[in-house]
Amino acid sequence: MYQNRTDYELVQEFLKGDHSSLEALINRHRRKVFSYILFNIKDSHLAEDIFQDTFIKVIRSLKQGRYNDNGKFLSWVLRISHNLIIDHFRKEKQLQTISNDNCGKDMFNSQKFSDKTIEDHMVNSQISREIRQLVQELPQDQKEVVILRHYCDMSFKEIADHTNVSINTALGRMRYALINLRKLVEEKNLSLSMA
Repeated sequence: MYQNRTDYELVQEFLKGDHSSLEALINRHRRKVFSYILFNIKDSHLAEDIFQDTFIKVIRSLKQGRYNDNGKFLSWVLRISHNLIIDHFRKEKQLQTISNDNCGKDMFNSQKFSDKTIEDHMVNSQISREIRQLVQELPQDQKEVVILRHYCDMSFKEIADHTNVSINTALGRMRYALINLRKLVEEKNLSLSMA
């Protein structure tokens, strides 16, 4: 019923009292928003809390009329989640930052690996960890494009909208990110294959 409606239409229906339209919006964007939070937080329980806080803030902002639709609902939600992530790290600044190893969900895990041996899973897990660490070493603008593209599965148009740059700039940042990742792999003499 809600699949063919735009984000704007669903927002308007929610504001008129149709709470199912909000549920449809959340379900539509759940994977991308949660993946973005999880990649930055590295703790699935904490990521779930921030995900819920994000949509609580979305609901409040919608009810207070603080959302102006310009076709960028997902970008707006990701900005809210990004600000909550920053708030979290500010609060935790005195504590040690969360390790990549604390990620409760393997970002690279997929069903195509389901027939592999335990050793293959261990190697894949190590490769995933090393890639996440390499991505963290990229300049912020390049890191953001890699996260949004490969972990949140956003198109380059969505990335450009979210980061307020042109599609060519987003593509350029991805190109430089890949070049820098290759350099880092060579510098660290890493083997990122299942050979």
